[in-house]
Amino acid sequence: MNYKIFTLFFLFLLLGCKPGQQKNSDLEQLVAYMQGTYSSEKQSMDDKEYFNISLRMTPIWKKKGHYLYVEQAMFEKQDSPYRVRIYKISQRNNEFISEIYTLKNEKEWIGKWKTPEAFDNLAESDIELKPGCEVILTKQSDGTFIGQTGEKTCPSELRGASYATSKVTVTPNQILSWDQGFDKDGKQVWGAVKGGYIFDKLK
Repeated sequence: MNYKIFTLFFLFLLLGCKPGQQKNSDLEQLVAYMQGTYSSEKQSMDDKEYFNISLRMTPIWKKKGHYLYVEQAMFEKQDSPYRVRIYKISQRNNEFISEIYTLKNEKEWIGKWKTPEAFDNLAESDIELKPGCEVILTKQSDGTFIGQTGEKTCPSELRGASYATSKVTVTPNQILSWDQGFDKDGKQVWGAVKGGYIFDKLK
C-alpha cells in the first residue's frame, strides 16, 4: 500500500501537478474563455433575423472567487444595456456552474466594467440569485465547454413567458448562447428561433 502511495505521489511530481490542480485549471480556463468583449455583428450581417448585440464580461471580486460582471446591449445602444448581471462560476466534480445574479440598483453599475475595482463597494446583499437559472457546463474532449439550464427550472415573466431556457457553448474565441422564453403551454414567446447567437470575441 505504501509503495502504491509513493508511486502515485512520484507521478504527480513528475507531471508537475498536484492532486486537484487539473480541476482548478479547467475552472480558470473556462473563466478566461468567458471574460472579454464580444459582438454578434458577423452573424447579424449574414442573417438579418439576428441583431448586432454587444456582450461584455468583466472579472470582479477576484478575492471572493470567480465572478463576472455582465452587460448585454444592442450594439448601437451600449450605454443602455437590456441585461445587467453578475455570474458566479464554480466547479462541482466534473461540472461547472454559472450562477446568475441580478443587481438591485443595476443602473448605478452600468458602464462600471471600465473600472472593475468599483465593484469592491458592491455588497453581496445588493445582488439577488436567480434560482433555477444557473447554467451547468461540462468540458468536452476538444476543450470547449457546453451546457444549459435545467428543464423548466428558470422562471420568466418576460413577454408572457412562464419559464426560460439557455443553451451555451464556450470556446476560446466565441460564445454561442441560445436564450428562449416559453409560456405555460410550451409555446416559444421570445428569443431566437433557428439557433443561438454567435458572439465573436473582440478582445
